[in-house]
Amino acid sequence: MGLTNNDTFKKLRVAHKFRDDDIIKIFELVDFKVTKSELNAIFRKEDHPKYVECGDQFLRNFLNGLIIHLRGPMPPKQDKAPKDKKPTK
Repeated sequence: MGLTNNDTFKKLRVAHKFRDDDIIKIFELVDFKVTKSELNAIFRKEDHPKYVECGDQFLRNFLNGLIIHLRGPMPPKQDKAPKDKKPTK
């Protein structure tokens, strides 16, 4: 059986030595609101009564925020077409 989203999220947290506050700040980079209690529910063991599965959207938002956290925001895109040329007919 492969890794679940919860397993992946836990491994990323451990690998980067993130605390709950760090993870919340990463989610804020992509305008995704998360509370400490939501994080605690995701990091619980599967047999715990208050365990919550980490959904795809939750993990995707964390990964997008992690990219911004590690690399910085993407620079604005520029038009590739030169502005001084006139369109041909």
